[in-house]
Amino acid sequence: MKLLLAGLVLTLVVGAQAQWYRFPGEAARGAKDMWRAYGDMKDANWKNSDKYFHARGNYDAARRGPGGRWAATVISNGREMVQGSSGRGHEDSAADQQANRWGRNGRDPNRFRPQGLPKNY
Repeated sequence: MKLLLAGLVLTLVVGAQAQWYRFPGEAARGAKDMWRAYGDMKDANWKNSDKYFHARGNYDAARRGPGGRWAATVISNGREMVQGSSGRGHEDSAADQQANRWGRNGRDPNRFRPQGLPKNY
């Protein structure tokens, strides 16, 4: 836990060093992007769409800048840590993290888009 906290603080310091005044706003907007993707996933209720919404939320948040990327990382890792401790499958968690990293690295989230998902998502 201490190592995780130290890593998060280091990420915050390094990410915020160049443009520290923008970081909090980017983080807040990135968190909002993640929340919107989660809401869309629940609203769509579409089979096999989980990975798409993971990738899309991370992609949108990371486009905000270092603060958004940081927020996406913290939220995604926290979510997977909680779900991992709830007995959910390790393979599914690893696949979610792959989609998270894919989106956070600026790659097209449509790679994970399931066939037939309505265009408004």
